[in-house]
Amino acid sequence: MALWIILGVIVLIVFWIIGMYNGLIKAKIKVDNSWSDIRVFLKKRFDLIPNLVNTVKGYAAHESSTFEKVTAARNAAVAVPPGDVQGAAQANQVLGGALRGLLAVAENYPELKANQNFLELQTALQSIEGDLGNARRYYNATVRDYNTSIQQFPGVIIANMAGFKAREFYELESQEEAKNVEVKF
Repeated sequence: MALWIILGVIVLIVFWIIGMYNGLIKAKIKVDNSWSDIRVFLKKRFDLIPNLVNTVKGYAAHESSTFEKVTAARNAAVAVPPGDVQGAAQANQVLGGALRGLLAVAENYPELKANQNFLELQTALQSIEGDLGNARRYYNATVRDYNTSIQQFPGVIIANMAGFKAREFYELESQEEAKNVEVKF
């Protein structure tokens, strides 16, 4: 009888360990998935920028330094390795500043502000910026949940044995970056 009790306890412990491990895997997959969502919105943003620059360039060709800043910032952001959260945050901070400069240039050209293509690009950029902000918040929430799971008892035991590591938050370095790119009509 005692043997059956011991076997029952061992089986329960094994199932508990499997359940904890699977829970950690599920949390890790949510983090990876939410990071992929951010990458999708960043790609949409990156794809929109050349069209926006070319539209503004048609009206303000002498603003070449602004165009160069936006293009360089976009290229730097695109070059960030897929798993580099802080690198992506920093590169997109620079890109956001460059986009704000580009939109400030556009404010000086009333004909440009009335251009249908420019208005559509502004609307698309505004939508992408909103989606990107939501994706950042969701990513940080999944990272918080995952990091909590691997640092609290009893998950910390399984996490250490299985090699789970804490993930980085998508942190904004300045108050300026905390604001979405402002798109005015």
